[in-house]
Amino acid sequence: MGLVQGLTEFLPVSSSGHLELGKYLLGVNAEKSLMFTVVVHGATVLSTMVIFWKDIWLLIKGLLRFEKNEETLYVLKLIISMIPVGIIGLFFIDEVEQFFTGNIIFVGSMLLVTSVFLGLTMVVKSDSRNIGFSDALIIGIAQSFAVLPGISRSGATISTGLMIGNKKELITRFSFLMVLIPIIGANVKSMIDGGFSAESDIGMLPLAVGFVAAFLSGLFACKWMIKIVNKGKLIYFAIYTFIIGTVAIIVGLL
Repeated sequence: MGLVQGLTEFLPVSSSGHLELGKYLLGVNAEKSLMFTVVVHGATVLSTMVIFWKDIWLLIKGLLRFEKNEETLYVLKLIISMIPVGIIGLFFIDEVEQFFTGNIIFVGSMLLVTSVFLGLTMVVKSDSRNIGFSDALIIGIAQSFAVLPGISRSGATISTGLMIGNKKELITRFSFLMVLIPIIGANVKSMIDGGFSAESDIGMLPLAVGFVAAFLSGLFACKWMIKIVNKGKLIYFAIYTFIIGTVAIIVGLL
């Protein structure tokens, strides 16, 4: 499950959707495994920080100057992009958890939505604009839909950025950096709520194994995804998610 998370978090195929399919195939109790999902997402956040540590360090240094500069404006855009998913995380978490119950018909349907998102990038003709504040909000709204298992976060944010005219290399970097604080926040909230207590339904060893597997595979997938977006080869993932989504729906109906 950790390998599934690490490989699919950065590729535009929905890591949460693949985790739900993995739970179904492995017979995991989906209603008691949301904490595992949060933990392995935290592992891929760590791999993002390793890959983009230079960018993160430059942003921190810029902020510490306490002046209006390029880094400060960029961080402000990141914060704006986090608002939609932050609202969902704070006020609608119980509603979101209801979708993590192993319903592979729903997951398959959302994978088809991801396929459409990715397919639309093939009709994009321009990618020359820098990311503005309104772009950050639009991309953030796209990210908020990715709380549903089956809708790819990277696929939704990157394809949305491309469709509104942002540069490929800029939207890829922005997409990966904008998820750091929301996922870290989810892990902190889980710890505050007692999600990692000794009484938890999931033992610490399975969580640790999943974390390490997700981290190592995430390092590989993150670097690969950057190259894929720059080469404009998202159509292959549109085909993949269409096939997997269709199969999931058919299996669920049988």
